[in-house]
Amino acid sequence: MSNLLIELLVEELPPKALKLLGLSFAKVLAESLQSQGLSNVDSMVTNFATPRRLAAHITNVVAKAADEQVAQKLMPVKVGLDAQGKATPALLKRLDGMGLDASAVAKLRTENDGKTDNLFLDMSKTGATLSEGLQKAIEEALAKLPIPKVMSYQINDGWETVNFVRPAHGLIALHGSDVIPVSVLGLSASNTTTGHRFESKKAVIAINNADSYEQQLKDEGAVIASFEARKADIVKQLKAAADKEGLSAIEDDDLLDEVTALVELPNVLLGQYETEFLAVPQECLVLTMKSNQKYFPLLDSNGKLTSKFLIVSNIHPADPSAVIGGNERVVRPRLADAKFFFDQDRKKTLESRIANLDKVVYHNKLGSQGERNLRVVKLAGAIAKQLGDANLVAKAEQAARLSKADLITDMVNEFPELQGIMGRYYAQHEGLDDAVAFAIEDHYKPRFAGDELPRSQVGICVALADKLETLVGLFSIGEKPTGDKDPFALRRQALGIIRMLIDAKLPLSFDSLIQLALQQFDGNVEVLASIKSFCFDRLSVNLKDQGASAQEVDAVLSLEPALLHEIPQRLAAVQTFATLAEAPALAAANKRVGNILRKVDGEVAAKVDNSLLQEETEKALAAALNTSKAEADKLFEAGDYTGSLQALAVLKAPVDDFFDNVMVNADDPALKANRLGLLATLHQAMNRVADLSKLAS
Repeated sequence: MSNLLIELLVEELPPKALKLLGLSFAKVLAESLQSQGLSNVDSMVTNFATPRRLAAHITNVVAKAADEQVAQKLMPVKVGLDAQGKATPALLKRLDGMGLDASAVAKLRTENDGKTDNLFLDMSKTGATLSEGLQKAIEEALAKLPIPKVMSYQINDGWETVNFVRPAHGLIALHGSDVIPVSVLGLSASNTTTGHRFESKKAVIAINNADSYEQQLKDEGAVIASFEARKADIVKQLKAAADKEGLSAIEDDDLLDEVTALVELPNVLLGQYETEFLAVPQECLVLTMKSNQKYFPLLDSNGKLTSKFLIVSNIHPADPSAVIGGNERVVRPRLADAKFFFDQDRKKTLESRIANLDKVVYHNKLGSQGERNLRVVKLAGAIAKQLGDANLVAKAEQAARLSKADLITDMVNEFPELQGIMGRYYAQHEGLDDAVAFAIEDHYKPRFAGDELPRSQVGICVALADKLETLVGLFSIGEKPTGDKDPFALRRQALGIIRMLIDAKLPLSFDSLIQLALQQFDGNVEVLASIKSFCFDRLSVNLKDQGASAQEVDAVLSLEPALLHEIPQRLAAVQTFATLAEAPALAAANKRVGNILRKVDGEVAAKVDNSLLQEETEKALAAALNTSKAEADKLFEAGDYTGSLQALAVLKAPVDDFFDNVMVNADDPALKANRLGLLATLHQAMNRVADLSKLAS
């Protein structure tokens, strides 16, 4: 038993995919070896990933897997043996196919699989050798790599073409210090690799053994092979460089991962540009530096952008001035472009750009962005009318009208990520009301789970209108998400609507909002039902992810509350109710009542004629219900859903007595109707907060 090292040396791998490629390569390789008995559950797996290599180190790997005793199922006894117990031609043919003759019949045993008796042969399966198993494991690991895009290239013989993420140039397969004879992508395994393109001390590095790989690469090849170690080194250098300037580097995990995937031996350097560029909105400058140059902008103690930035270089020259100067020269035209776009865009008003939205196609069945914009304006105004006064309506309509105008600007054309943000800057430049300006930026919020909500009611109105128009419009033309495909991000739009209604505690009926949006399209009742079902499904998943049980969520959502902001309180009330000793019996009784009422033709009125109450138990239930219902209704109207449900706990005993002693389906029609009315009243009282029958097991 020894440790194993596998390295695949390649040309520069796609940086945004490198981290996942490294993890996948090591994981699949280790799983395949373990499944073949060549390693065990205690084997430790270490993955390495640099721009030019994928590698894995696996401990406790054996040269040959142990032989294994297996029971080979052959066929049913009635097929394999005749009436005299002799082998049939079918059995002999099967044995021949396994390299056995008729003498093996005596070794067969019979075992019942629960359905029929079958013939089994106990045999020894020879364990795989490491060369066989590793060949299979490497091929499997490469086949399962999450490659963004495959390329084709010819291998060294000049004839054969292979497909892989990038051309591969070397393969190491070391078991201890022994080279394992495997091959892949036209490469045969050896113990040699290459280090850093410019900093390596040796042109070719001979790896002594599997355990010396990481240290040799560092010492002889100037390469930090571990992705995580390299990332940690960059973080440490970034902090040290920023601290030296009394500043802090902008935090961006995606950028950090990408930069880690671009260098093999990081060296953080400080660059600077002219302060005149700081007149451009800092979002533009930050995006330019991060997206185009992979720099880390530096912020002051107030979070304001400075004219300094950090470069993560892949080389360590004695005099870094040339590297710094080169990077400063490269970033300057980028910043100049951003300044030019900003200056040019401000020469035209947002209002003057609206007409050009008619030239931008939104969807071939839903018209242009201009037509969409008109729908959003109407919706925003209608929502604002329900939430506030004429002033709110006017601001919401103005913000909605200008919300997409920045799509026509040069800055957003260059950096689509800045849509909304640039609209806010241009609106402020024009001297528009801050509520309108910030609503233009905020109408895209919340953009993802955990994102902040729009910061004002104007922004809420426009954001709701924008998301409703998208959701309802696309549903009305049949563009619904299917499986894991959601090209228009409608799940995100639905969750955004739900979050605003709940977190902002908006007194807006969910049904009414959808119907309001449907008026802008050729929507119908089926579309309304489909959208509601879709949104409540998203909400259900979200609530379960937060820790609520499926029964509790179902109990609340099955009533489809009109005001979504009541749902968290209703759910909390149900969760508290479920802890009561009386809860299981009341939930079961509620389910029983619902089943009885469903079997009755027509609707049962929830009313009781006290003069028709005969049995003491039904009188007791009516009296208890009269008292507890009044209290429960009072608490419900006050918004105390927990108290409302708890007020019903006293009904357990009278409900149990009623079902034990009263025949609901009495022969007397009037008596039967009155008892059904009593149950309908009970059912109504118990299901105002949630459908408690859903809690019944």
